[in-house]
Amino acid sequence: MRPRRVFSRCGRDARWRLESIECDGERVEQISHFSLCFFFSRLFGFRWLPEMLSVQDYFDQLLASREGCRLKVRQDGDFGKGVYADVDFKEGELLLRDQMLFGCQHPSNKIDCLVCNFCFRFIGTLELQIGRRLFFQDIGLSSSHVCDAGSCSDVLNEHGASDSSDGDNVTDEKSYDDSHGCASGSKRAKVPLPKEIVESLMNGEKLLPYSKNFSSPLVIPCSGGCQEAYYCSKVCADADWNSFHSLLCTGEKSEAFSTKALLQFIQHANETNDMFILAAKAIAYTILRYRQSKAIFLSSYMKDRAHVMENFHMPLLLEAWKPISVSHKRRWWECIALPEDIDPSDEAAFRMEIKELAFKSLQLLKAAIFDKECEPLFSLDIFGHIIGMFELNNLDLVVASPVEDYFLYIDELPSPEKDEAKKVSQPYLDALGDEYAVCCEGTAFFPLQSCMNHSCHPNAKAFKREEV
Repeated sequence: MRPRRVFSRCGRDARWRLESIECDGERVEQISHFSLCFFFSRLFGFRWLPEMLSVQDYFDQLLASREGCRLKVRQDGDFGKGVYADVDFKEGELLLRDQMLFGCQHPSNKIDCLVCNFCFRFIGTLELQIGRRLFFQDIGLSSSHVCDAGSCSDVLNEHGASDSSDGDNVTDEKSYDDSHGCASGSKRAKVPLPKEIVESLMNGEKLLPYSKNFSSPLVIPCSGGCQEAYYCSKVCADADWNSFHSLLCTGEKSEAFSTKALLQFIQHANETNDMFILAAKAIAYTILRYRQSKAIFLSSYMKDRAHVMENFHMPLLLEAWKPISVSHKRRWWECIALPEDIDPSDEAAFRMEIKELAFKSLQLLKAAIFDKECEPLFSLDIFGHIIGMFELNNLDLVVASPVEDYFLYIDELPSPEKDEAKKVSQPYLDALGDEYAVCCEGTAFFPLQSCMNHSCHPNAKAFKREEV
């Protein structure tokens, strides 16, 4: 059977290409603007609110940081934010390179795909990727086994909820369905390999023919000492640590208030909804931005620092919150679609159950990373709006596997090279079975893409970076 390629967006940036000339100056999105700053001011008696101009400045600066971008985000009193073209575009032109703000790999997918915890590119040798897959597969821990057992995200499966409410993604749907580990249809029987061979792959003792053509970056462990996060480079490791992971690391050097509570939070999220992990990233991101801004701000004040912070604490927190505040959001339990198997008469009970699920997650997160100066972030209303933001705006995160590319390459070699290579590679393909091409899967939030609303007749398309 010939391997099939999955077409998708990849890594921490997404690109959009014009498919037709229809969008010449056309508004791409109309969406209401909601800022939690007003909630902060009402809840804590603080009257300072950012002007609409500051929101516009934020998007102008964001667009200016995107290379070659010729789009504008504008405010409309009736509809909120909108994305506009500044110039005429020709069909096929690149519209936007957007960079991910928050993203996470699905927990069950971590078994099959070893990727960078920050940019989500595959890491380690091809032999390591295949060896890990076969090792976990042999002990019954592959993601396909998890899905067959019906144990991944039980609450989501029970209620039909998803990581992206409108189903937006950037994969080729047919290719994705055909190669996805849980796709329906007949499957080839897997032919297990001896344990010694699998271990030799993982240890680097066994090399596959032509595997050097598919080298990935070396695996960089988390500097905090956890066994969950790995990286493609020190640059990504440092960026993740400074942006999120220092508060969400379960290792010895973690800055979390309680790593025990953090482990409980992660376990709860893995068993229910991994969107909670993404919400934790958003809160950690805001806390760390606040702390960094506070340190810079106080460095110019040698005296009376406590008095200074009384007056500037909330503005600094709101500034740290801004990247999230400007995005469209609603409470998760209010915006999530009612599953088809839920009777309308049970809708209120269903939404209350979802709210209680979020409350349980928040309590665990609060026990893990609570910061008194950032207390507003730990209200259920704020937490619910953050999850709702992801529910309404997220894209599926799908990164094609180098394992798939490798077997494609072997399959397309000329004879006799192909015959010689397949003598070595074919047993590994047979051992992996139909799920050999499992890709990295997750969910991600892109700040500019999120301003583009769903369209039944889209005039732009998402591409992974190597396809542009």
